[in-house]
Amino acid sequence: MNITASEVNKLRQTTGAGMMDCKNALVESKGDFDKALDFLRKKGQKVAANRADRESSEGVVLAKVNSENTSGIIISLNCETDFVAKNEDYIKLANQIADLALNHKSLDSLLNADFNGISLKEKLTEQTGIIGEKIELKEFKRIDNNYVGFYVHAGNKIASLVSLSEKNEKSEELSKNIAMQIAAMNPISLDENNVDKKIIEKEIEIAKEQLRIEGKPESMLDNIAKGKLKRFFKDNTLLNQAYIKDNKVSVNSYVKTISESIKVESFARVSLV
Repeated sequence: MNITASEVNKLRQTTGAGMMDCKNALVESKGDFDKALDFLRKKGQKVAANRADRESSEGVVLAKVNSENTSGIIISLNCETDFVAKNEDYIKLANQIADLALNHKSLDSLLNADFNGISLKEKLTEQTGIIGEKIELKEFKRIDNNYVGFYVHAGNKIASLVSLSEKNEKSEELSKNIAMQIAAMNPISLDENNVDKKIIEKEIEIAKEQLRIEGKPESMLDNIAKGKLKRFFKDNTLLNQAYIKDNKVSVNSYVKTISESIKVESFARVSLV
């Protein structure tokens, strides 16, 4: 059967599959375009089933905000190798998914969203067959507020979002710098009031055990442990951390130098490293 180059190219443009894969699909489907699409998707299902237990620790992490800066998302499109993660078509796919994600509130909603005539979940299965690696949308985070800023670290391995209480002429500069802080320093919460009680209890116990090993008397453990806990908050909570561009001041102090009225209210971070 004669399969034309234009038919192969049309299938390639639709799926992103290689020229030979598209030609083989059209041959197997006797030139029927829709059957060729199904052929490639079934191939993806088989590959996905065979690679289900593979580790997908590489990939692309992207953050985006809407035009009003009132909503932001982070997605992590994971694969098996860095070689695939750096492929232009793969990065393009991740950007398309990130754009789509701005219209959705949850990972489940996003996976079931329309992606050029099929669900995103089906698209990822199709791409698994085309690329030959496990492809999955592993992370989806969203923040909505009066102002949302973002930062994507070079290499697309770390991204962060930060939400501010208000929008003014300082919001863009402030959000970018705070989002960079989040990406670099990986805080566990906004401040000490937002740290999970279980984490606090664990840190106190660790501190006390260290002090016992050092031979400190039991009567002194509580007070010394509280001091160590303050240090833990300083190192691990966003507003208490030393600001990365001027470690003589805390992030909270930096925020006040930019605007007395703006408050940092929440953040999100996703990393592959």
